[in-house]
Amino acid sequence: MSKINTEEKINPWFGDFGGQFVAETLMRPLEELEEMFLTIGQNIDFIKEKDNILKHFVGRPTPITFLRNLTHRYDGARIYLKREDLAHTGAHKINNAVSQALLAKKMGKTRIIAETGAGQHGVATATACAMLGLECIIYMGAVDAKRQEPNAQRIKLLGAELRLVNSGSQTLKDAINEAIRDWITNVENTHYLIGSVVGPHPFPTIVRSFQSVIGEEARAQLLKHTGKLPDYAIASVGGGSNAIGLFSAFIDDPQVQLIGVQAGGIGHEKGQNSAPLLFGNPGLLHGAKTMLLQNEDGQIIESHSIAPGLDYPGVGPEHAMLKATKRASYVTINDREALNAFKELSQSEGIIPALESSHAVAYACKLAPTLSKDKIILVNLSGRGDKDLASAIKAL
Repeated sequence: MSKINTEEKINPWFGDFGGQFVAETLMRPLEELEEMFLTIGQNIDFIKEKDNILKHFVGRPTPITFLRNLTHRYDGARIYLKREDLAHTGAHKINNAVSQALLAKKMGKTRIIAETGAGQHGVATATACAMLGLECIIYMGAVDAKRQEPNAQRIKLLGAELRLVNSGSQTLKDAINEAIRDWITNVENTHYLIGSVVGPHPFPTIVRSFQSVIGEEARAQLLKHTGKLPDYAIASVGGGSNAIGLFSAFIDDPQVQLIGVQAGGIGHEKGQNSAPLLFGNPGLLHGAKTMLLQNEDGQIIESHSIAPGLDYPGVGPEHAMLKATKRASYVTINDREALNAFKELSQSEGIIPALESSHAVAYACKLAPTLSKDKIILVNLSGRGDKDLASAIKAL
């Protein structure tokens, strides 16, 4: 058990990225959120309550798993998975959802709104609100709701109101837009429970803090199992919360190479991928400065990925900073490679990964045979693939 943050004020910037670019209506709620987060970060009772929920409700710690068959097949580095797919609701999203919902309840908020793409954050938020007795509204793009129908059904079964968004590309970006509009209208009783390390300050720092449990556990587990740190820590990056959660434990270990895997989609041309760290430029989106997929006039370009959780034209500002400072490197895996990894992990190890996580697995399988057998690759398996079965099997 450790305090969340002991600073008097959180730096809103990650190098040249981050900040707080929002309507005046939201400035005071964001200040209150930061103040409460800093106060609660030093409150032992809150930390105990949060840790108790993570242990007895979420099911932490999640294990690490050695991929014996794939390691043997590729005859190179040893591959380990951090099993966030085994957390309650099937993905890492629950770590942040229960922690942030508890924080909101302590602030006196009775109504929670959230956005969702793949549906896992929506399910996690609805789950947290059901447990804590909070009203819950989830915004989801109509396209995402169709390709993630099981999660849309779960959200409604858990008692949340699901509001479909039919504007724009009808995906994650548009769901965030609608959630922000709702928050501006209902700031007095409403907390916007952002699901990734995106948005205006202090959200990227808060979500990072609540997801850091992934890296803290994985670091201790791998040291116990192997006696050493990983040589490579790999995670998929859409907004980037599962990756920051893993990377956070190794930022100060220069011998650990951090690799974020973005969605290469169907090509490198505009509108064919969701890889702003590879093909984007600096700009403003959803209250923060970060790397974006945009045209020459600064208009957002629609993104594409077979994995709905990666189908986002921006990225968390900390990832933009890690790329700029070269502390982390970022690569792409295309739709076909992710689908092949989805199938290969399922058939070789008996683990069905989310399509988002399949991008990270695919890159690990590319990297492993180029390394010696004494090297260790740690992959964050951010979620399980139940939600993707229909779309993945159809695509395969």
